[in-house]
Amino acid sequence: QVHLVESGGGLVHPGGSLRLSCAASGSILSISTMAWYRQAPGKQRELVAFIITGGATNYADSVKGRFTISRDNGKNTVYLQMNSLKPEDTAVYYCKARLTRWPLDITDDYWGQGTQVTVAS
Repeated sequence: QVHLVESGGGLVHPGGSLRLSCAASGSILSISTMAWYRQAPGKQRELVAFIITGGATNYADSVKGRFTISRDNGKNTVYLQMNSLKPEDTAVYYCKARLTRWPLDITDDYWGQGTQVTVAS
């Protein structure tokens, strides 16, 4: 089995910062892409940022210059540093990992349970 556990969400004032973490555990052979998505009430889930094994990153236009995604391959963990937060960043944030499991070398996408981020005065 594989588990992805997010942490670090909470309530923050506009302009504040939060750091999300997502740790993958279980029968993992390797992890390629790790990503953060978010879903606001009444809206579709959207991609926030992703990072590939070599470290290259990509961001949604709405978060460029404010959010930074990083990963620790030794810990199978991905982070999302969020600065200059805005009320429109309020959402449930989910991490996703594309990973290969042993012993059958099956590659698939796995999701965390989500963590709430609320930006309000």
